[in-house]
Amino acid sequence: MKTQTRTIAVGFTGASGMPYGMRLLECLLATEDVQVQLVYSQAAQIVAQQEMGFKLASRPSEVEIELSTRFNAPPGKLRVFGREEWFAPIASGSNPPDAYVICPCTMGTLAKVAAGMGDDLVCRAADVVLKEGKKLILVPREMPFSVIHLENMLRLARAGAVILPPNPAFYHHPQSLQDMIDFVVARILDHLDVTHTLIAKWGEAENPAPKPSAKGAG
Repeated sequence: MKTQTRTIAVGFTGASGMPYGMRLLECLLATEDVQVQLVYSQAAQIVAQQEMGFKLASRPSEVEIELSTRFNAPPGKLRVFGREEWFAPIASGSNPPDAYVICPCTMGTLAKVAAGMGDDLVCRAADVVLKEGKKLILVPREMPFSVIHLENMLRLARAGAVILPPNPAFYHHPQSLQDMIDFVVARILDHLDVTHTLIAKWGEAENPAPKPSAKGAG
């Protein structure tokens, strides 16, 4: 019996943390029963270049080809939309995605979503997902949080959104930056009910013993 394909939307905004978003996109594109719809802000283009040396072109069609090639995605697996593309499926409650992740999420984007402002496709899609009772996951990268930030997050959590700050853990003894990125992405995938092998689930595998530091050796 063929598994029904789910549609998961991903939003990139101008917060630091583009490696999380790119790794999430890579994992979703590698998942057989998932189709991905991507939308990104102008500031995300700057952050992608700054943090990863990756150029998110202004033309969504170019980004679609570039990312599909980069992650070896089959034709039609990834659709990319511009922030003013109001005829995109994710702009309407008649064709919402099954879930939407904004990763990384700026505090400005979070505030607009909390206020119900859908003046670009990134925020409009979030409004659609909330009103249609679908899963919305926001990955805010900021510290410290101001009272305004916290109140906006509380308002969204009460509306049904998942607030998932990219805070890596250390109980799995990460050995590299990639391990720490994968931990955060694994938690996002868990909330999307997407199977992955990025990290072992708690209690299902013995945690590796930490390696002694050179200073403490001997």
